[in-house]
Amino acid sequence: MKMAELVFIPFPAMGHVVPAVQTAKLLVEFDNRVSTTVLLMKPAIDSSTIKYTESLSASTLPDRMRFIELPSLDELGSRKGVWLDSLIEGQKPRVKEFVSKIVSKSELSPDSPQLAGFVFDAFCTGMKDLAGEFGVPWYVFSSSGAAFLGCLLYLQALHDEQNVDITEFKNSDSMLEIPSFVNPIAAMLLPSMTFRKDSVLVLVGVARRLREASGIVVNTFTELESHAVNSFSKIGTPRLYPVGPIVNVASDKSNDNREIMEWLDDQPPLSVVFLCFGSLGSFCVDQVKQIAYALEHSGKRFLWVLRKPSKGQMESASDFQQTLPEGFLDRTTELGKVIGWAPQAEILAHRAIGGFVSHCGWNSILESIYFGVPIAAWPIYAEQQFNAFQLVTELGLGGEIKIDYIEGSNSDGYEIVSADTIKKGIEGLMEDDNEIRKRVKNMSQVSKQALTAGGSSHSSLGRLIADVMSNIP
Repeated sequence: MKMAELVFIPFPAMGHVVPAVQTAKLLVEFDNRVSTTVLLMKPAIDSSTIKYTESLSASTLPDRMRFIELPSLDELGSRKGVWLDSLIEGQKPRVKEFVSKIVSKSELSPDSPQLAGFVFDAFCTGMKDLAGEFGVPWYVFSSSGAAFLGCLLYLQALHDEQNVDITEFKNSDSMLEIPSFVNPIAAMLLPSMTFRKDSVLVLVGVARRLREASGIVVNTFTELESHAVNSFSKIGTPRLYPVGPIVNVASDKSNDNREIMEWLDDQPPLSVVFLCFGSLGSFCVDQVKQIAYALEHSGKRFLWVLRKPSKGQMESASDFQQTLPEGFLDRTTELGKVIGWAPQAEILAHRAIGGFVSHCGWNSILESIYFGVPIAAWPIYAEQQFNAFQLVTELGLGGEIKIDYIEGSNSDGYEIVSADTIKKGIEGLMEDDNEIRKRVKNMSQVSKQALTAGGSSHSSLGRLIADVMSNIP
């Protein structure tokens, strides 16, 4: 029996590593002819990534799957474009060395899996020449949705074919007709990397390489992004394989989480609003106080993940007390909890959660849909404004706090959203019988069906494996 080995290389950030690992596991569990190896590059972007990778061990991984941490690189540039180029170029020799061992082993042992291809994160496709050296095809893995990929291709065409200076969209009131969207989108909601000279070239380069791949594996499902998925067939890009939603539903039994989950167990169904802004999301002290006032005056039960503005995790009561309004924790002790870190998927799965105030990272959106929890969108940076527009306007699956919020967008470095605006968004989110809640519940069922035998994502995964197996002589 022919055996195929796929080598995954994710971008070293939590939102990229987790779905890549889960996708590699899906492939192994789907077909016993497939083996996967995930190579993690260092340094990682955030501490959450380090914590996650440390939790992976041989005992938690299925057979025919490996997870290898490559040695860390030093002296990377500080600017995003330079940093990424340095990371890719510095890790290429190490990736090549490791993959050479896979090839040598398969040559010595006919029963060993044969290298059948690479699966590069969209931001790691600068390694594509390695696939050429080993004579195998390469695929792209996107932890973002199909509409976002369509946006990249649209911007690349503007840049390469029409000589448009994309960075000028930052201060523009233009409305853009992006083929992967039904509705026009305000240019100011484009990914923040679009507005800087160095980083926009990174996005354009990613889009160019997308067109060269053997296929694009996307963490989405066809029913959620039907228009975006269909738009790819009209522009001649490689085949799209929607295999999501990739959601890590494994329960974390650590002592740190037990107190949180026990508190939720004591709350009525759909009564708690969950506020979490990702592994890097934080606000200035003045904004934190406005959120606190909104929660207190709304009277809603809440679970709030609060991070330091310096992007650090809150670790002690004194950390919270220095950030929150005086007496807030005492006044709300029966109403809610403020914590420094939380197992997001496990919390969203809990019956007590009735709404999610989120930064709209793509993984968070998929988790909220999978567990049937409506979102109030409050994006902060990166492509989150784009995702928030898609969630609220394009898909009608979310409300909003402020979808055009951008971290550091005014002259003082911070825009302050008022407590009244936040309170209004929370109250709308937590209404018992609103239309958004109904639509999210329906889409939740569809998302789960997509992953079952005969479902759209399950079938797409089968087509991907068939393509991979055809690479083996």
